[in-house]
Amino acid sequence: MSLYVDDMLVIGSNVRLLAEFKMEMQDEFEMSNLGIMNYFLGMEIYQCNSGIFISQRKYVVAILKKFKLESCKEVATLLAQNEKISKNDGEKLKEPSAYRSLVGNLLYLRATRPDLMFPVGLL
Repeated sequence: MSLYVDDMLVIGSNVRLLAEFKMEMQDEFEMSNLGIMNYFLGMEIYQCNSGIFISQRKYVVAILKKFKLESCKEVATLLAQNEKISKNDGEKLKEPSAYRSLVGNLLYLRATRPDLMFPVGLL
């Protein structure tokens, strides 16, 4: 079960237990069943026989547009090897709030991209 404010997601392999849980929750709270989930907290959900896949493709596209990076070049690695990052690297930021906003967006993106944990953590 995942609960965020008033959005609840319940999954499981035992259909009977899921139905019982749903009935108990409906007895206690006003609820709506939205059916098969396709979207949850900004994440696209794809369900098929081989598993459940979570993506934030729309969110990534929105980030690229927000920071005017639609035509940026794709790279195979997330972080250059043997690269040292220092607080003194580069110029002083003209808009620190834009940097904080970008880092915040990347932090949320880590929910579906665990490979971003380390590189984003360095920022």
